[in-house]
Amino acid sequence: MRFFVLLCSLALAACQSVPPLPAWQSPEGLEHADLGVIRDLRSGEQLTPRQLIERLAKAPRVLVGEQHDNPDQHALQLWLLQALVAQRAQGSLLLEMLNPDQQAKVEQARVAMAAGQPLADLPGALAWQQNWDWALYGPILRYALAQPYPVLSANLDRGEIMQIYAARPALSGTASTAAVVRAPLLAQIRESHCGLLPEDQLPAMLAVQQQRDRRMAERLLAAPEPAILFAGAFHVRRDLGVPLHLADLGAAQGSQVLILTEVGKPVAAETADFVWYSAAQPEQDHCAKLRR
Repeated sequence: MRFFVLLCSLALAACQSVPPLPAWQSPEGLEHADLGVIRDLRSGEQLTPRQLIERLAKAPRVLVGEQHDNPDQHALQLWLLQALVAQRAQGSLLLEMLNPDQQAKVEQARVAMAAGQPLADLPGALAWQQNWDWALYGPILRYALAQPYPVLSANLDRGEIMQIYAARPALSGTASTAAVVRAPLLAQIRESHCGLLPEDQLPAMLAVQQQRDRRMAERLLAAPEPAILFAGAFHVRRDLGVPLHLADLGAAQGSQVLILTEVGKPVAAETADFVWYSAAQPEQDHCAKLRR
């Protein structure tokens, strides 16, 4: 009887250790059948948040893809960090939104926060880049920098990007350089720039995109495990992004990919291991702004 009571107590403690899910903030898709659905794309099984955490907790590397302007997906990222720590110690957090030239500032902020020193202007202390909305990323950084694990840059510096754009260095490996990978990436670059880029600039843009993915893969392999990466959904795709570069670097196994996507934007099975559907932001015609 005592053993049964102990098991029940442990189970209750485990349930209490996972934080409650955040409320939806985006205004659209709130009646959609897929809202909040988590699916294992390999089996088609629908998962509870707890089941997802239990599966992700076993992986040495977790890659989480986001839509940058969706507040719900950033709230889910924060929830993932908090929930995973309840299952195992976190080794490191890597962010596409941090460049190498910010790393020293990030570490200084982490040390200051660990010492109980308040930072009135945290984005200023981090030299945070204005193209990443601090209102969306701030809660993640404030939480992560107060934890004992490092927060690491996973992107390229601007100087590196300019060098890559000019020289287009060749990538090593066969998985990331295959024509079936490069062609859809070129199409995505063309589409994201609304067809306004001159065709002769596309190869350089592709080189930058793939070198970003290679850098993320390199940083993941060098980071303390278990490591988690937050990046744009295209970067973490199994068929096009960082996982291919991990394979080219000799680490084809050991990673799990979760893509956060808005309802109505399905994720193909070959692109990730798991998908989690969030509420949606209103569609914006960014091409109209570019054409003005």
